[in-house]
Amino acid sequence: MSGTTAPPAVDWRRMHPVTPALKGWKIVVAVLVVVGYQAADDVRRLLELVDGYRWVVVLGGLAAVAVVGFAYSALAWRMTRFAVTDDAVHLNTGILFRQQRQARLDRLQAVDVVQPLLARLVGLAELKLEVAGGSGSGVSLAFLRESDALALRAELLALAAGLQRPGSTAVAAGVDGAPGALDGDASTGAADPTVDGAVPPAARSSVAFEAAPEHQVYEVPMSRLVLATLRSGATVGLVLAAVVAVAAGVLSRTFATVFFLLPMFFGLVSYVWSRINQGASFRAATSPDGIRLRHGLTESRAQTVPPGRVQAIRISQGMWWRRPDWWRVEMNVAGYSPSGEQQRDTVLHPVATRDEVRTALWLVLHDLGVDDPVGVVDAALTGTDEAHGFAVAPRRARWVDPLGWRRHGVLVTQRALVIRRGRWWRQVDVVPHERTQSLGLQQGPLQRRLGLASFVVHSTPGPVSPDIAHLDAGVVVALLDEQSERARTARASEGPEQWMRKAAAPVVVAGQVGAAEPAPSGPAVAPELSPDPVAGPGASSVRTEPGAGA
Repeated sequence: MSGTTAPPAVDWRRMHPVTPALKGWKIVVAVLVVVGYQAADDVRRLLELVDGYRWVVVLGGLAAVAVVGFAYSALAWRMTRFAVTDDAVHLNTGILFRQQRQARLDRLQAVDVVQPLLARLVGLAELKLEVAGGSGSGVSLAFLRESDALALRAELLALAAGLQRPGSTAVAAGVDGAPGALDGDASTGAADPTVDGAVPPAARSSVAFEAAPEHQVYEVPMSRLVLATLRSGATVGLVLAAVVAVAAGVLSRTFATVFFLLPMFFGLVSYVWSRINQGASFRAATSPDGIRLRHGLTESRAQTVPPGRVQAIRISQGMWWRRPDWWRVEMNVAGYSPSGEQQRDTVLHPVATRDEVRTALWLVLHDLGVDDPVGVVDAALTGTDEAHGFAVAPRRARWVDPLGWRRHGVLVTQRALVIRRGRWWRQVDVVPHERTQSLGLQQGPLQRRLGLASFVVHSTPGPVSPDIAHLDAGVVVALLDEQSERARTARASEGPEQWMRKAAAPVVVAGQVGAAEPAPSGPAVAPELSPDPVAGPGASSVRTEPGAGA
């Protein structure tokens, strides 16, 4: 008898049978758009197509396209299947050319439940798994019954956290009452604690993991979202362009210039609608699984970002948001594409007040490692001097940046690197030390003559590109050495990818195990932005402590 044990059989599953109907109509719409675009250039030809009995031929052709589209979608559904093991999600697709994909759960960056309008009407949802590995590394399971998608999300998050199904030999040490555990075997999430040995695929797929509890920390009012969208720079720019066009028409006694505003108007309508549609009903909550975000009007999205997956944060404010003091908070998450439809997935708060900014920052970074976290955040948002230890640009930087040089500043704390810049369009970037990918120093010819340099932090693709320009060259060199050492030390002490298998004792809150710290139980006013009692308070400025280590 062989000394090796054969791997257990994989339980393959298919998508919901209604999936072909939800995907087939997209082919019909695409054909209509192409034909309409081509025929719109010749109105006479378009009228000829619907004259007499030709419309019957047009409808027949459209019906043929619909039949082919739905038949192809049905065949693709038949050839598509997926399976979930303890280590990965496997997806097989393709009709002529077969494709096998595997998403490792220990590299799981985010799990999203997406419900387009038609899918929501029939109670279906799409489950998206974002995995570290660049663009195209994610896996999409579309479509599943909504309840099945939510149960599968809980299962994947539990497995990614380090919990095990019954019969697994590797059980998370010290985990008791973990999220996803049922009555019985709390350490494995098993319904039957007496099960021993290998489990058949049918029993393996029937093991349920309960969704971890959550606590909502903020919600964006619809009125604030609409008003903030209307106060954006795009709206103001269109109003100014309309005034100029009307004035030019009055002076030239012709209003032909007004027609040039039509593309801008339609672009503005699309921009306003997309911002409102994506940010409607925006809510954020904390759970042992990580950060949970829900938003969307016609397309509902429920994101779950596991602990420690956010690589960097950007807090930005346009000129027209100054008076109400509103801010937009975005993040870099490994696996999310920096462009396309996933731009909406990188928003941590679409329009936040000052208190909500602190709360959003606390969701990602529970401790800044400073004595006065509120004062540091305020200094980063609106400060222009060396208060709270910021290293600022020297006065000679005004020759290369006469307007914004006073805002340039950088601060190294025990837990993160904080960069601020922008006088009219303010930006603050926060990068946890352990999330630093690489560092760079840039210096142009004029900067070399003035003794200045720029410091660049390389992060994963996303809306956040941390960099600070026109600092003293000596400060940048010292910052490069110090941050390299801090990032190296932070990564070494970060721990394993599966957050339920931390070496330290788990934090137990009401029978649940938290990822690193318990979920808050009171109103979310970010009181947890406090100094680390173990690491010690304080923020070291590279201007006064060049080359300091971690």
